[in-house]
Amino acid sequence: MAGAIASRMSFSSLKRKQPKTFTVRIVTMDAEMEFNCEVLEHDVSKEEPVTFHFLAKFYPENAEEELVQEITQHLFFLQVKKQILDEKIYCPPEASVLLASYAVQAKYGDYDPTVHKRGFLAQEELLPKRVINLYQMTPEMWEERITAWYAEHRGRARDEAEMEYLKIAQDLEMYGVNYFAIRNKKGTELLLGVDALGLHIYDPENRLTPKISFPWNEIRNISYSDKEFTIKPLDKKIDVFKFNSSKLRVNKLILQLCIGNHDLFMRRRKADSLEVQQMKAQAREEKARKQMERQRLAREKQMREEAERTRDELERRLLQLKEEATMANEALMRSEETADLLAEKAQITEEEAKLLAQKAAEAEQEMQRIKATAIRTEEEKRLMEQKVLEAEVLALKMAEESERRAKEADQLKQDLQEAREAERRAKQKLLEIATKPTYPPMNPIPAPLPPDIPSFNLIADSLSFDFKDTDMKRLSMEIEKEKVEYMEKSKHLQEQLNELKTEIEALKLKERETALDILHNENSDRGGSSKHNTIKKLTLQSAKSRVAFFEEL
Repeated sequence: MAGAIASRMSFSSLKRKQPKTFTVRIVTMDAEMEFNCEVLEHDVSKEEPVTFHFLAKFYPENAEEELVQEITQHLFFLQVKKQILDEKIYCPPEASVLLASYAVQAKYGDYDPTVHKRGFLAQEELLPKRVINLYQMTPEMWEERITAWYAEHRGRARDEAEMEYLKIAQDLEMYGVNYFAIRNKKGTELLLGVDALGLHIYDPENRLTPKISFPWNEIRNISYSDKEFTIKPLDKKIDVFKFNSSKLRVNKLILQLCIGNHDLFMRRRKADSLEVQQMKAQAREEKARKQMERQRLAREKQMREEAERTRDELERRLLQLKEEATMANEALMRSEETADLLAEKAQITEEEAKLLAQKAAEAEQEMQRIKATAIRTEEEKRLMEQKVLEAEVLALKMAEESERRAKEADQLKQDLQEAREAERRAKQKLLEIATKPTYPPMNPIPAPLPPDIPSFNLIADSLSFDFKDTDMKRLSMEIEKEKVEYMEKSKHLQEQLNELKTEIEALKLKERETALDILHNENSDRGGSSKHNTIKKLTLQSAKSRVAFFEEL
């Protein structure tokens, strides 16, 4: 299975060299090859260049178990995705949205609102055109619903997202089924479906639910003669059943598909060959190595985020200190200006006090001079006494004014002293801020790996990986745990799908429903189960009754 799918390329460009001879250039993710080949039995277009698509011919029953190599899984994912988008595999609208979210996770990685802004899916083809036309919804509305689920897939690597996509796709009714138009003995037109589980007979109008199914373990022999195809059941008591196809080439293709699918069906139910066991062991080792690498990257990312948060905190603290220093400088400047003003005012007050004291002294001298002057007459004496009294009153006022001015000067001196003290404190605080030690640089030391984790030895450009037995046992336990978790999540997933279906049901345009949409809705209304359960129910009937039913169709 792995080899069959591994040969699938995204596309090959061909240039015509000679009639029916081509130079083929195949480009894959890992290599580029060129070789000559001849096309013998196909009608090749005359247009140049000619493009071929190399696809997987046989589909796995369980993609998770059978797709061993990551490149195989990726190429098969691309094939199934294209078939769903091209509507070769029917997919319900709600499941289409979920599959689209896993496809976005595989392409873009984890959802980041700062990077994946509105409109980032505008150029992506994620939903079948049938689904888009079925609802009255704008591209923005579809993107919103896809992104809502995309955000829930955080932490899944590309290969994990692609595998989740395939797990859902492999349970779709038309997954891996090749349909061929046939007729039974009565000439009734039917469809033969060939897939990994067996042969199925469909009504031409209903490709979702088979009428009859024959699993590969019940079929003994398959052959054809001209256009008649014969299938012999394992139970020899049961008659063979036959059908006719339209062309001999179709019978050849049916036979090839039957042989290949039958061989793979039986091989899956046997022990793996040594080569497959080695491939699976290598795949498990590679998966473990990638898991350890992702854990290491996650730890480094966490440490980087912590370092960035610390850096942001230091920058914030530094900015805060700068603001405090600026405010201290401004306060210091205001204190200096206030001190200068107070000093100037105190100087003016002192000069005024000196001038008043000088005037008081002059008044005292004048009073003494008046007292010393002898006034002979009473009138002059009275006048003199009056002047003396006035001079005394004036001197008293002068003394009071001088005392008031002196007190004011003392108060200004005290204010000046307080301003200088505030200036001294501001300078001291600025000095403390300038000399305050900053946080030491963060040099995060990687946390030592736990003893049970394999070690990575990096030498120049080489990478060596040492494995322990405990690693493989632990990986096996993790795989089993993942299976249990997947089963538990299935119920939650179905609830999400039903919720989305209910949400968008009001926007559905009933007149645009296709025949497959109507059939799928009818199956859902009847409580239809999964594809495998449907086939299992059909095979509960006896093979003889199924053959008889086929003949009577």
